[in-house]
Amino acid sequence: MAAAVVTKTAWKLQEITAHSSNVSSLVLGKSSSRLLATGGDDCRVNIWSVNKPNCIMSLTGHTTPVESVKINTNEELIVAGSQSGSIRIWDLEAAKILRTLMGHKANICSLDFHPFGSFVASGSMDTNIKLWDVRRKGCVFRYKGHTQAVRCLRFSPDGKWLASSSDDHTVKLWDLAAGKIMFEFAGHVGPVNVVEFHPNEYLLASGSTDRTVRFWDLEKFQVVSCIEEDVAPVRCVLFNPDGCCLYAGCQDTLRVYGWEPERCFDVVLVNWGKVADLSICNNQLIGVSFAQSTVSSFVVDLSRVTKCGSGLHGLVRDDRPPVQPVPGGSSLRRIYDRPSTTCSKPQSRVKHNSESERRSPSSDDDRDDKESTAEIQNPEDYKEIFQPKNSITRTPPCKSEPFPAPPEDEPMPAKEAPRPSPAADLQKPSPSQEPPEPVQKPPVAPSAPPPKVEPPVIPAARNEPIGLKASDFLPAVKNQSLTEIVDEEAMSQIRKGHETMCVVLTSRHKNLDTVRAVWSTGDIKTSVDSAVAINDLSVVVDLLNIVNQKASLWKLDLCTVVLPQIEKLLQSKYESYVQTGCTSLKLILQRFLPLITDILAAPPSVGVDISREERLHKCRLCYKQLKNISNIIKNKSGLSGRHGSAFRELHLLMAILE
Repeated sequence: MAAAVVTKTAWKLQEITAHSSNVSSLVLGKSSSRLLATGGDDCRVNIWSVNKPNCIMSLTGHTTPVESVKINTNEELIVAGSQSGSIRIWDLEAAKILRTLMGHKANICSLDFHPFGSFVASGSMDTNIKLWDVRRKGCVFRYKGHTQAVRCLRFSPDGKWLASSSDDHTVKLWDLAAGKIMFEFAGHVGPVNVVEFHPNEYLLASGSTDRTVRFWDLEKFQVVSCIEEDVAPVRCVLFNPDGCCLYAGCQDTLRVYGWEPERCFDVVLVNWGKVADLSICNNQLIGVSFAQSTVSSFVVDLSRVTKCGSGLHGLVRDDRPPVQPVPGGSSLRRIYDRPSTTCSKPQSRVKHNSESERRSPSSDDDRDDKESTAEIQNPEDYKEIFQPKNSITRTPPCKSEPFPAPPEDEPMPAKEAPRPSPAADLQKPSPSQEPPEPVQKPPVAPSAPPPKVEPPVIPAARNEPIGLKASDFLPAVKNQSLTEIVDEEAMSQIRKGHETMCVVLTSRHKNLDTVRAVWSTGDIKTSVDSAVAINDLSVVVDLLNIVNQKASLWKLDLCTVVLPQIEKLLQSKYESYVQTGCTSLKLILQRFLPLITDILAAPPSVGVDISREERLHKCRLCYKQLKNISNIIKNKSGLSGRHGSAFRELHLLMAILE
């Protein structure tokens, strides 16, 4: 029997080096699924065409790493938010900055464009949601209600509502016109990563780190179903265009869910790691993920994915008989009324923010706009995608050709071929046609060569030593070109350094044994005092890493000893020391700062109370030390990367000291 060429259901399309530093965010254009935007720690936003190796355009202007990006429905505008809380909007066709929006006090975690009007919603680590009028360059309204970072924002298809998900385990639905919350959906037991509206019905889906997907009825304001499986956290979700099923992106898998009753129709293995975004075009699902500076794109052939049926491995509840799925186009719920014209801005009864939040363009903003540039790195692709103004359809067009699927690794006999489908028949070459060539992996093309600079902070995880050179271990010579070093002499020099290192490690081990002996007596305060008396920060770091794991070990008298050491750790050049210092300081601020401020603000007591006087003395000492540390935190809050994010969070916690 002749072997038949069987194409893959899922395959890796491309891998590129997107930035000269780590990638921190990325998003796909939902109209064509061919446009990809990436934000990096290099403070740039790079625009790519999927399955092409070269960067089309690089957008600059942010001064801190780009934490969130979003492309509008028409793929003409892109918005990016940074760690400092600033938001910039670029016009891709004109290749220039359009707006700079300021108002958030911490990282921008989520963004979304209004489907009709010129509005942008932003969610931040400062727990606030802001609605911006792009035309007026101002904040229209601020929505307050979440208690932790807002991770995802989605406008409803009719543009009347805004859904938000947060690390506080809740999903909230906001009425844009009334400027208030409509309902809070509680049920998740972990941070909610993503929310998505059904394209037609009054239905909302949410995915969480608690490994569940929940479906919410927006008419009855109740949960429709909850799907829970022993899989990795749900990172992104997307409804099929006709609304027949939901695709959930998890670690290395794509899962296809139904909700009435809850069931899993199919599971597709895709080695995309932690997938960041999904999009659908030409009956193909495109998924993108990133790791460090690399971005990878993957394709899943939806014609070979089950979207209806009885489901897999017992997700249908036993007390419910299997029901036939609702055909595309019919609905059990109310359907969105989409306006035929552009959406007007929220009604006049909406309360506006202060003048500072909706100020008119200022000279500072104009200066920021001038400093923001759009560097066109690939003129041919730029003209092909963004320049054709006179054409009715955009280029690349919505009906672009699907990505060809590579063949399976091993051909299967014809009689063992999988279930036939119309899409599979179309992929079979006719006798007069040449079989399609397998897709070749495009070359990895960096947008800019990474500069070889020695980092000011030594990272905790690294593959090579920092600042060590072979010449440091060899004897100094006046003219190396004329002098040959004898092997025995070189080994002698190396052994010298080895003996020194052994002495250092032996001393550290002895110091840790001393601290451990005191710790075993149960006196935590004395053990910390002994670690501090040794005058070795490495011993203090080892001890704090243990104490940080159990918050109940922290006492007020322990804070008075540890805070001066934290001040030293925060100024260290070692990343691991800085991380430990930040963790310890965060625990102290969360547990003791309200107590310290309350005791210091309380009126003096009548009579002599020795215990109260001792507690008051400790609070004054801690307050003085925290004031000194707050200056360091404030100066370092402008740093980029993981350090800057931690320092900004600490700066918010210490705002009460200012």
